[in-house]
Amino acid sequence: MTSSRENPAGTAYTAPETLNDAVIRIAGNSQDGIQSVGAMLARLAGRSEMEVMTYMTIPATISGGPSIFQVHMGSGRVLSAGDAADILVAFYQHSYDDHLESLRDGGVLLYDSTNVEPDLDVLRERRITPVPVPMTSLTIEILGGTGKKKGKNIFLLGLIAQTFRLDMDKIRRLLAEVFGHKDESVLRNALLALEGGYAYSIGDMLSFFTFEEPRLAEGEAAVTKVTMTGNQALAYGAIAAGIRFGAAYPITPWTEVMEQLRCDLPGYRGSFIQTEDELAGIAAALGAAYGGVPAMTGSSGPGLALKSEAISFAVMAEIPLLIVDVQRGGPSTGLPTNVEQSDLNLALHAGHGDAPRVVLAAANVEDCFHLVIEAVRIAHEYSVPVIFLSDQAIATRIEAFPFPDLTSVVRFPGAMPVIADSYKPYSLDRITRHLPPGSRILDGKYPNVTGLEHDESGHPSANSKVHMAMTAKRRTKLEVLAETLPCPEVRGPESGELLLVGWGSTMGVIREAVDRAAAKGACYSAVHLRYLNPLPPGLEELFRHFERVLVVEMNDRDTNGCGQLARVLRAQYALPHVGGITKTDGLSFRIGELLSRIEETVDSRPSAAGPPAEPANFSH
Repeated sequence: MTSSRENPAGTAYTAPETLNDAVIRIAGNSQDGIQSVGAMLARLAGRSEMEVMTYMTIPATISGGPSIFQVHMGSGRVLSAGDAADILVAFYQHSYDDHLESLRDGGVLLYDSTNVEPDLDVLRERRITPVPVPMTSLTIEILGGTGKKKGKNIFLLGLIAQTFRLDMDKIRRLLAEVFGHKDESVLRNALLALEGGYAYSIGDMLSFFTFEEPRLAEGEAAVTKVTMTGNQALAYGAIAAGIRFGAAYPITPWTEVMEQLRCDLPGYRGSFIQTEDELAGIAAALGAAYGGVPAMTGSSGPGLALKSEAISFAVMAEIPLLIVDVQRGGPSTGLPTNVEQSDLNLALHAGHGDAPRVVLAAANVEDCFHLVIEAVRIAHEYSVPVIFLSDQAIATRIEAFPFPDLTSVVRFPGAMPVIADSYKPYSLDRITRHLPPGSRILDGKYPNVTGLEHDESGHPSANSKVHMAMTAKRRTKLEVLAETLPCPEVRGPESGELLLVGWGSTMGVIREAVDRAAAKGACYSAVHLRYLNPLPPGLEELFRHFERVLVVEMNDRDTNGCGQLARVLRAQYALPHVGGITKTDGLSFRIGELLSRIEETVDSRPSAAGPPAEPANFSH
């Protein structure tokens, strides 16, 4: 039922509404603790059997500055952090000014009336419901002087809990987990602020919302979910994969991974050390890997560039190693707290000489856990360095996913000393696995490990035939691996007008764009690549079934309009109908933005040419 009262903007209040999902954007400053509130909302969703995905921006300066945290939560499928917000929370005037456009028409503006004066004419024109609450002054009133700079974020949490009828008992338990280890006054004040926000009357300004009960398919049982960031999932996945040593240098946005491992690895008889620089980090990790301990290092783009010489050594010496790159905006120190996918060229080619390595890319938070286990398996099965790509959007994003079956994924692939009749670490007739020091070789011919070109036993050799054979051997390992890789699943028809190709954090928004286009009658398909080197078999044939292939990625285009992966695919398969959609604003793709770019690209280029014909045969 719609109330006859009107809010300050003159629009009638809406009737109570049951929602499938909602997008909440909180805008303020990084010092306001909005990330903490957003994280608690995300974890609450995960513990309530709801789907959730978040998005955040933080300033790159130590002094702080404007920041947002967006939470997309609901009982239905959530594939992205959402486009337009249903509720915008504005702590300051700049929060209102900068983010009002992100609020959908007909949405709700919840603002701190202590600091914000909205333009009511604009709100009335866009049918936006304003909800003024003096958050700062009320928090000070509740907490006294302690609430002057802290506490209004928890007050806001109470307001949101009231608005959406969230489970307060679960929120109280979350607060106890977050603040329970601190002085008891901290938890007490947090609970006071929470209860104050929940009790503040906004019922005469805004109707309440409830989320639908999570829907399960027939015969499907509810599953226990775990809620975490991509960086946390990556760290836990590395532990589950058997990593027991790590060494690295801190850099945003990788640092959270090493901090998590530094705290948790000792509980699994492992260790993680912070080294004096990037070169020392990978050198220490290589030393541990040589000793038979599953090891890793990591960084972001600038650090990966510094590690490139040691990556070449790992290729030559055939030492298994996990190398993580959590991408951010570049070049140089670039955009430390923004997202970009511009390290692909670096991951594929950084090094000197022909130094083939495996490159994988996580698609979401859950992937960070499971795919890093796959990365460690490949590294040890093929004795190769594996570069694992994440990016800032996945690293800081919070998602809920089914609690993994640890009995089926936990492994320890480390090499133990053995007794062998003979051993050739670089045998040409098979893929050899690294044998750690301490192994007993009965024929007395112990191998060498060197960065120089070498024969099958590792003895340095400048023989041209040996170098050709060893170069081919190192390449062949990746060719053998490629034969085992699955061709990615196609979302939508397996042939048609347009195929969208994604990698990294673009998966969710591409899938939602395909679904939204289908609802409007457009028939697009999508495929997502996790294995970037070597590429899985079957891609060329798949691409030939579509008139146009567009690779969606967050990096710059070349003169053909192609980003970094699109250039790789065009070069690999010689398919001129492979193009790209790129962006370099440091922000993730939004669904509406991607659909507009697709329409622009499709309309601007003739499709009559269709997929290329089979290449001509010029043999005589």
